[in-house]
Order: sequence, then C-alpha cells, then structure tokens
Amino acid sequence: MTSLPHPVPADLAELIAGRLRVIGDPTRIRILDALRGGELSVGALTDLLETSQQNASKHLGVLHA
Repeated sequence: MTSLPHPVPADLAELIAGRLRVIGDPTRIRILDALRGGELSVGALTDLLETSQQNASKHLGVLHA
C-alpha cells in the first residue's frame, strides 16, 4: 500500500473526495457489498436489493464511471 503525501496536494484531495462521493450512497455501498462474492446481473441485484432495475442500473452507471 502506498502512503499518502503529507500534506495532501489539492488535486489528490479532489480525486479522493470524488471517489468518496461515489460510494457515499447507501444503495451503492450495498451494491459493492453484493458484488464482493462475484459478478451479478442487474436483475439479480434488483432482486437482492429490492429496488427497480432502473435504480440499480443508475447506481451501477455511477460506480462504473
């Protein structure tokens, strides 16, 4: 594991903040948790998370980007 420079440069702080915003949604955290066991289809995630396919797809898109 690489250590962070001290002080953290502004561009690195922005990168870290952006990634934290992406995972800062409970549904996205649940998706990541579900995927720890391996790949799942959108349909399987929809059933597992008890959400709509549209909602699951939206969150997967944010995570992918």
